[in-house]
Amino acid sequence: MGNNNQFEEDEDLFVTLTLDDDTEVDCLVVSIFEAENGQDYIALLPTEGPENEEGEVYLYRYYEDEDGEPGLDNIETEAEFYLASDAFDELVESGEYDEIIEEEENLQ
Repeated sequence: MGNNNQFEEDEDLFVTLTLDDDTEVDCLVVSIFEAENGQDYIALLPTEGPENEEGEVYLYRYYEDEDGEPGLDNIETEAEFYLASDAFDELVESGEYDEIIEEEENLQ
């Protein structure tokens, strides 16, 4: 097999979010997905705090700048939020999300 340092597809990706009150929250990247409006969104699961226990995710717009650097933007309208959460719900129903949650529970 040898030691190859290739990027593992199943490696967990983490993002540190800075919230409005300047607290920082480490989040597991659950999924990056596209909604019906053609916009990409990212679902983040906080690794600690009350949201983590409820399995509540944060949804943000996801984009990459000219250099391919990833970035997040707040979802501006309630209508857009519903679009993004509907697309995410479909992912959850397809079973992709369950695996991530199970992995998280196994780690604790």
